[in-house]
Amino acid sequence: MQTFQAAQATLHVQKTGDGPPVVLIHGLSGSSRWWRRNIPALSREHQVFVLDLVGYGRAWRQRALSVQAASQLIADWLETEDLSDVTLIGHSMGGHIALRAAALAPERVDRLVLACASGLLKTSPTRAALKLPHAMMVGRPSFVPRIMADALRAGPLNLWHGASDLLRDSVHDLLPQISARTLVIWGARDVLVPVALGRTLAAAIPGAEYHEIPRAGHVVMVDAPETFNRLVLSFMKESEAV
Repeated sequence: MQTFQAAQATLHVQKTGDGPPVVLIHGLSGSSRWWRRNIPALSREHQVFVLDLVGYGRAWRQRALSVQAASQLIADWLETEDLSDVTLIGHSMGGHIALRAAALAPERVDRLVLACASGLLKTSPTRAALKLPHAMMVGRPSFVPRIMADALRAGPLNLWHGASDLLRDSVHDLLPQISARTLVIWGARDVLVPVALGRTLAAAIPGAEYHEIPRAGHVVMVDAPETFNRLVLSFMKESEAV
């Protein structure tokens, strides 16, 4: 476990594997543990950095950062580590953060994978929260205890501030400026961030690919890990050959 500190905020980082760098960024109320079904496949040919965002997971004893502050922290970390040709993979709020980090560090981020990313969602925190029970029923039942444990660890204040901030922060005007090769992956049964937003997101990013996974919900990399891993690995291999 490594840590990176800037402006009194501490980012927790786990590293595994060797090869071109891949950075995994979890979403609101999540943690590095949400990537457990993906890390083995990705780390066979890549150096994988798995983050616990400030206020979540192993970094829970802090107040969560805004989307823009978290993006800046990750961009600063990429600079400090001198990482280049990076693939950023972000889920939900993590995809939102990955988009902004890619815009801040285009010389370091070569590829983006956005899984059910927020950034275009327009609703209230209360309405979003009311959809959570349905979202958990749609997803993998065995993952519900992990969702609940990580939400409790983050705490209601971090979750409320995080949700309020991400719903205020639209990436609409940023999307045409994204230069990284981009893959957008969505669960066809996503209750929290509808598939229509995924299609809109992909259409607005120059050259982006879009894939929808049937029967997967919002936590798409957990609901359909084999398909998710195959799509990501194929995308990285194809883009490396370009």
